[in-house]
Amino acid sequence: MDEASATRTVAAVDLGAASGRVMVGRVGPDTLELTEAHRFPNRPVQVGTALHWDVLALYQGVLDGLRRAAAEHRADSSVIDTSAVHSSAIDSVGIDSWAVDYGLLDADGALLGNPHHYRDPRTAPEVIERVWHQVGGVEALYRTTGLQHLPFNTVFQLAAAQGSAQLTAARTLLLIPDLIAYWLTGTLGAEATNASTTGLFDATTRTWSPRLAKAIGLDPALLPPLRAPGTLAGPLLPEVAADTGLGPNTRLAIVASHDTASAVAAVPATDPEFAYISCGTWSLAGVELPAPALAEDSRLAGFTNELGVDGTVRYLRNVMGLWLLDETRRHWQARGLPADLDALLAQAAAADPFTSLIDPNDPRFLPPGDIPGRIRRFCDDTGQPAPATPGAVVRCILESLALAHRHTLRQAAARTGRTLTTVHLVGGGSNNALLCQWTADALGLPVIAGPAEATALGNVLMQGRAHGLVADLAAMRGLVARTQPLRRHEPSGDIGTWDRAARRVGLT
Repeated sequence: MDEASATRTVAAVDLGAASGRVMVGRVGPDTLELTEAHRFPNRPVQVGTALHWDVLALYQGVLDGLRRAAAEHRADSSVIDTSAVHSSAIDSVGIDSWAVDYGLLDADGALLGNPHHYRDPRTAPEVIERVWHQVGGVEALYRTTGLQHLPFNTVFQLAAAQGSAQLTAARTLLLIPDLIAYWLTGTLGAEATNASTTGLFDATTRTWSPRLAKAIGLDPALLPPLRAPGTLAGPLLPEVAADTGLGPNTRLAIVASHDTASAVAAVPATDPEFAYISCGTWSLAGVELPAPALAEDSRLAGFTNELGVDGTVRYLRNVMGLWLLDETRRHWQARGLPADLDALLAQAAAADPFTSLIDPNDPRFLPPGDIPGRIRRFCDDTGQPAPATPGAVVRCILESLALAHRHTLRQAAARTGRTLTTVHLVGGGSNNALLCQWTADALGLPVIAGPAEATALGNVLMQGRAHGLVADLAAMRGLVARTQPLRRHEPSGDIGTWDRAARRVGLT
């Protein structure tokens, strides 16, 4: 088999909470390459008291990106007419995004309004308590779903929507990547790794739970058939193929559509006793298991069990991640204050250590807004000096994240009997050398940083699986380790200082 026939060129649509992008990947048994074709903003929209995603703008960004990918990667370089629909070299398209949010379709397949944003305030405490009562208690919900309690889980969003005209008229519920896939292909389905984040999925049987749906007043028929990652689905709709230039032979590949599932699939681990941190807006920190851990101590510790690739379970906890730093910089920029990231990181490195610390998962840090002001109030409430300079604020955030990483991974290891030897930190946070080093120092373990593009690479790798070019999860990870740049951060300093710091904010 020659090199060309042993590789595929694929488009990875990767949708994040702040931006989306279309990446072009080239994948084969010994090939893994990635280039960016198009990036576009993802701006939430406030309408009255409700916060929505502008999903039509998001879809337009996807189409623009696919159009650019098709134009830049043509099967025949002699073809000049960029409107030709038979000339694209893109073999398939895969879509991943954040979890939990959804769109509703009516009987004609039309979208019933813009999806709500997971930071929308509609999942009030009384809604959550009603769900717990309907399903037989919070313990019963965890025994079925294995999910960490988060107020924005899909089950709570749907409970908040009960009685609304939209939900009454709905005939199909699609999570965000499945909605984009429907618009591209006209096929309905729910990719399993993302479905497992909804609170309507049975972690043991790995199927939808009609019992939970009925308990909250939801018609189980709204939940579409499950689809496994690593498979090929229908071709693009003719009008989509013509509009983008991808051509009629381009297929939809079902990837691990929850972005964290894609990122964990691209962790370049060779030692089974590894932990991972997928670090971006959130830090998803945990270990990989062969089956869910549904004991009560896992629920009380806030751990979730979400499906991964090849039957694995992502046993992890959501930690408020670099959202804290990004929102801080956005707040400063809006006020005309300096917010250059490199300059702030240099100032943080020079600031005094452990002066101010926070618990990143304190609920006050969830909504958008004045994060520096909330840090000051947290410090006032806990008897600490508030950070006095921008560098001190950034150091506070990064040291606190390192402590939260340590706290989460130590608890994950204790509850699963794992002896951790290495931590793989992937995603955009792997570019933050301070955070990687301080995470290594806090844990007393080496941290392997990279790849930064883990989610997009996982998307591409799963498309390679769908085309029969990459055999299994081990082969995927080995390919990442051989082809992608990685950095190793060895622990340094006195771990006792991290122990004392952790006690100050209850992250022991």
